[in-house]
Amino acid sequence: MSHLFFEGTVYHKRYSPKKHEFTYPFYLLDIDLTQLSSLKNKLFSCNGLNLFSFKTKDHFGNSNDFMENVQDLLKDFGLNPTQKMHFITLPRVANFVFNPISLLIIFDEDKPTHLFAEVNNYNGGRIIYPVQLQSKDEKTFEGDAMKTMYVSPFLETKGNYKFFLRYEAEKLFIKIDLMEDDAKKLTASFHGKAKVFQTKSVMSLFAKHSFLTFWVVTRTLWQSFKLWRKGLTFYEPKANDKIRRH
Repeated sequence: MSHLFFEGTVYHKRYSPKKHEFTYPFYLLDIDLTQLSSLKNKLFSCNGLNLFSFKTKDHFGNSNDFMENVQDLLKDFGLNPTQKMHFITLPRVANFVFNPISLLIIFDEDKPTHLFAEVNNYNGGRIIYPVQLQSKDEKTFEGDAMKTMYVSPFLETKGNYKFFLRYEAEKLFIKIDLMEDDAKKLTASFHGKAKVFQTKSVMSLFAKHSFLTFWVVTRTLWQSFKLWRKGLTFYEPKANDKIRRH
């Protein structure tokens, strides 16, 4: 089996109008879509209840068949499935999850060529950003997309996202910079080391991080409170920021 967990840290930093940064322990699930039927063990279920689980309904598409949804998404953007595709996301823990971002990565052989960033906000909104990837050194791949959905109450819906990806056998690096008027407004990154997808890994991650999916929400609220205390402007979402859309 080639599914993996990546365990590491997530880092956020705002550069303006007030500096604000934090780091938290974190992990992500890397699903090899060619091996989707093997995404299960004693403590992990696919489209079922368990300590950890992955559910199709949490992500893009309307079918209960996750691969059908992937194929439909690729077709919408003029792409075909390849022999290597990975979906990186946060699994459900005790049937609860909130995923700020999940990534569908398309490879040509071992080279990542496209990335689809599925972004959720706390207002019920969801959008998918298609990103074509390029690289100068064949190690770090990058691409960009215009920001078109409200995410943080302390950021306007404008600017450009720059995505950076380094995907290796034992390590994963993801970084997203939000640029406004050629200035870096925010950066968010994840560094992780691979853990084999097995029951022992589920037990280890739960012991270290307990209900991480719950902490994602509570930590976001805590950091938002700290930003409010710093006097940042509060922005309201628009109607189309409260729906699931491409």
